[in-house]
Amino acid sequence: MPSRTGQVAERKEGKGGQTMNTTYQTLIVKFSEPITALDGIFDDTGAWGTDTLKGWIDDYESTRFTATDSHTAVITSEYNMECVKEWLQRQTPISEM
Repeated sequence: MPSRTGQVAERKEGKGGQTMNTTYQTLIVKFSEPITALDGIFDDTGAWGTDTLKGWIDDYESTRFTATDSHTAVITSEYNMECVKEWLQRQTPISEM
């Protein structure tokens, strides 16, 4: 599925009464293996700084990983999506993106 851009998170009342407008990109990824199996990539927690795929993705600033089932995740990012997408394509088995 294509990356979706132009989605805006808007909060009317921020600190100091300022409006917050932020554009996030959204990517839906279906892996050909269960996400829990992909966590095995991070078997050296000391080297990776995390022990899960979610932890690795969430460590990118402004980026979040939300599993929707055993093989599928929704990833949102304000400005790191291209880096995340490239890393996923090189390091994980993807059946659909």
